[in-house]
Amino acid sequence: MNPIWFLRAKRWAQHPPSAKKVRFVAAILAICVVLYAIDAAFGWPDALTPNNLRSR
Repeated sequence: MNPIWFLRAKRWAQHPPSAKKVRFVAAILAICVVLYAIDAAFGWPDALTPNNLRSR
């Protein structure tokens, strides 16, 4: 691990992100988990699958 990352981690520990930013990131992660669960349960819709463009 690069020593610069240790300095960044130290700064992040001393000045953590705001609660608003943490909620924003948590909401994005929750949306991703919900989309993955829907995809796993029902599969990917054929309407959203692109056509094969390599066969010109």
